[in-house]
This record gives sequence, C-alpha cells and structure tokens, in this order.
Amino acid sequence: MENLELAIEEIKREMPGLALYENEPMSAHCSFRIGGPVRALGVPQDVTGLTKLCYLLKKHELAPYLLGNGTNILFPDEGLKDLFILSTEKLTKLFLLPDGAVYAEAGVSLAKLAGFAQQNGLTGLEFASGIPGSVGGGLMMNAGAYGGELKDAVESVVIHFLPEQAIYELSNEQCAFGYRSSFFQKMPGCVIVSAVFRLQKGDPEEIAAKMRELNAKRREKQPLDLPSAGSAFKRPEGGFAAALIDEAGLKGYTIGGAQVSEKHAGFVVNIGGASSHDVHELMRHIRRTVYEHSKVALEPEMIILPPDYKLEDHGPQVPLHTIWGQSGV
Repeated sequence: MENLELAIEEIKREMPGLALYENEPMSAHCSFRIGGPVRALGVPQDVTGLTKLCYLLKKHELAPYLLGNGTNILFPDEGLKDLFILSTEKLTKLFLLPDGAVYAEAGVSLAKLAGFAQQNGLTGLEFASGIPGSVGGGLMMNAGAYGGELKDAVESVVIHFLPEQAIYELSNEQCAFGYRSSFFQKMPGCVIVSAVFRLQKGDPEEIAAKMRELNAKRREKQPLDLPSAGSAFKRPEGGFAAALIDEAGLKGYTIGGAQVSEKHAGFVVNIGGASSHDVHELMRHIRRTVYEHSKVALEPEMIILPPDYKLEDHGPQVPLHTIWGQSGV
C-alpha cells in the first residue's frame, strides 16, 4: 500500500498531463455499471505516456491491472483500494499500412476497426462490428462471434512487457490464441499496445450488408438495452451455455438487481441497482442448477475481481479469469 501511495505521488510530479483519477468508482468504467472505487486509474494519451507510466509503476514494484473498454468485467462493490488500473482507451491510432494491412492501437473499438476495414474494402472482421470491446481486450480473450474470431485476422501484436520494460512484437502463432484465450492471459505483465490485421479484399457493399445482417441478429437475440458483461459463461464442449441455462429453467431468474436475461439466457443483466454480490449469488445459482440438471460445470467468461474470488464449487472446479495484470475487454 505504501508503494502505491509513493508511486501515485511520483506519477503526479513526473506526468502532470496524465489523466489520473483517484478513488474512482469503477461503475463508471464498465458496461455492467457495477463497482466501487479503485485507488487510482491512469489513462495515458499515447504510447509514449504508456511507456513512462509503466516505468514509474515498475520502479515502485507495482503491477497495474489493465483495462480496455470494461465490457466483460465485474468489479466488487467495496472497491479495490490497493490497486492501480492502467487504461489503454486513449490509444486510438488506426490506419492502413503501405502493404494494405490494418494497424490499430489497443484502445480502438472493435466496431470502429470493423467499420474502417469495410470502408477500405477489406473483409474478415464483419463478425466484430457488434462486439462492444477494444482491440486490446479483444486480443487478450480472442474475442469472437458468429463463427469468427480475432485470431483469424491478426498478423502480429506489439506488447509492452512490464517485468522487462521492453517492447516485443509477437506473430499470430506466438500469441497462442485459443477459444476465449491467448498467450497474454498466461503471461501477466503483457500490455497490448497495437496489432496488425491482415485481411482480404472484398466488396464494400457486400461487407456492409453482412455487418448489418449480423448486427440485426445481435439486436434481435441479445439484451443490448440492459447493462451486462456480455456472455456470462463460456461455451462448454459439445453445447451452448445459454441452452443449458434455459433447459434448467433459469431464464428470468432474479437475485436482487441481477437477472438471467429473459431474452438470452447466456447473459446476466443489471435490471436496476444490481450489486456485485447479486451477480455472484446469481452465477453460483446458475452454475449449481445447471450442474445438477446436466452435469456440466460452466466456466465464467467474464472477468471477476478481486483475484482471489472463487465461485462455489459445483462439479469439477474451474478457474476464474482473475489474474492481476490480465485485461478487461
């Protein structure tokens, strides 16, 4: 805690232009609209500022928590008073490279990235046009929808590796992408800075039509009018979490302000005033009931903080995405 206070004071002195928010309620920085204050939230304006902030945090032996757009994360009601969060939301450079590939910094929204590709007659990211996350967070979890995943379009990723204060460029293969996973989840301290996407030429109108089709499906089937963190559970092998939850009779089940969406059982939504405790209890109930009904142990897809939090064990224990240094989309 002392190191954190010393770091904050030095950051104020050395980076007076940094957007630094102290005791900031995280309900304002995540799509769930849930969460108490974090001790400090730093938002560098560019890669130079990111590098300097990382240097000062490392100097004080601190590992920040990395935050993108906050669309797949649940913060605790009581806050995180011993944590420094580093947000990459202002890293938003996006342009075509001379060879036709797309360069995007970590804070670019996936919707903007997909739209940019469409405008330049590039196909391969239509599925991402409705995903409410950023490039950095999307790469961290290999975001996907409607049969597409970011791994299919990524050529390389540039990271700032905190332990060594060094910049590395990783190939697609080195990123070790899997279903909702990547190398970056297994190696805390990787700050995703930017990525290069290699796409195919296509007809802009056909690409736009496909994006409209997929987004219409999303609006029809998903509860986009209510705060949530996206899919609450990962797709289990050989099935779908939403179908298992629905079959267990849980659609519409409510605890406090948290509800299994009446529109899509794979979503836990905030119907008004939900606390993180409400969400925890509802997810426990879902996991227990689904296991009793189908003997499938669902694994959370959203990131749940703090890092030592575990859902009650129902069936085989599964780890939660709760590693310091991991990123929220």
